[in-house]
Amino acid sequence: MMMIMNQLKNIKNKKVLVRCDLDVPIEKGVIINDFRIRKALPTIKYLKNQGAEVIVMGHLGRPEKKRLKMEPVRKRLEELLGFKVKVLENLRFNKGEKDNNNEFAQELASLADIYVNDAFAVCHRKHASIVGITKYLPSYPGLALESEIKALTLNTNKLVAVIGGSKVETKVKVIERFLEKADHVLIGGKIANAILAVKGMAPKSYLPEDIEEVKNINLTSTKLHLPVDVMATDARESALAKVKENEQMLDIGPETIKMFIDIIKTAKTIVWAGPLGYFEDPLYAKGTKEVGLAIANSKAFKIAGGGDTIAALDEFDLTDRFDHVSTGGSAMLAFLSGEELPGLKALGYYGN
Repeated sequence: MMMIMNQLKNIKNKKVLVRCDLDVPIEKGVIINDFRIRKALPTIKYLKNQGAEVIVMGHLGRPEKKRLKMEPVRKRLEELLGFKVKVLENLRFNKGEKDNNNEFAQELASLADIYVNDAFAVCHRKHASIVGITKYLPSYPGLALESEIKALTLNTNKLVAVIGGSKVETKVKVIERFLEKADHVLIGGKIANAILAVKGMAPKSYLPEDIEEVKNINLTSTKLHLPVDVMATDARESALAKVKENEQMLDIGPETIKMFIDIIKTAKTIVWAGPLGYFEDPLYAKGTKEVGLAIANSKAFKIAGGGDTIAALDEFDLTDRFDHVSTGGSAMLAFLSGEELPGLKALGYYGN
């Protein structure tokens, strides 16, 4: 059984290493959205109030593309907390993090007496700071992680899953599982374009690297709902059959929006992960905005999650209209679809 954080006793002067989800959007050294940082505050404050010496760790982005340093995050944390806090440098600067290297896990563990995982968003990753470290320190879930599990343990009656975004490789298996347990699965974004391309209904340029994996999805399921029209290059409304090979598909079209909204009205539980188009450009924001509003207006229990989804909620002022906003996108979908998350398993969530 997973230990809970309020079981932590006599931690005064103990060093507690807290794995937070601090992967926030940063442009030119400025944090654009600090939602995930704010989610980390209750656990840090709790430990500090118990007299512990808190050491925070996390990652930013994908260092192989851009080596983002943690300094802006540390500054924002201290502004919000009102006290100094030690923050380790971006964990993914060390190859041992993603490799779940034992030596790196031991190196991290040597810094503290206790480990707390408060980073639900990366619990689907078998990384050193999530899994490996638990072999060397007494390990507990943080308050944010506990609240995620509670909120995401939900009734699946009349469940509608809305899945978008760009991470095709992380969502194929999740879609398969949701087709088994949900009443409807609505697909948008690049993942929809990839599936449509595999079905021969979109330009070949959208074909994913692993075509066979996408073919494993039950593409003929009546529960699976793909776009029937799109907003193509230059904001041109287009039926799928009329999208040219060199055109981009950047949003779902008006007929698809109507279809998705009609299905959303039947739901008692709604899970949303991933924008349905390139919402950052107003020309291609309508699909994400209109479907988001329909979910927000629904009387169903509403959950949303993931970095891009959080950004969309913020952009359209919808965050406070959801019952739960998860820091995780892929982790949230994996948990809800019944997949065993390595980070939770390492904490004993699934038992021995």
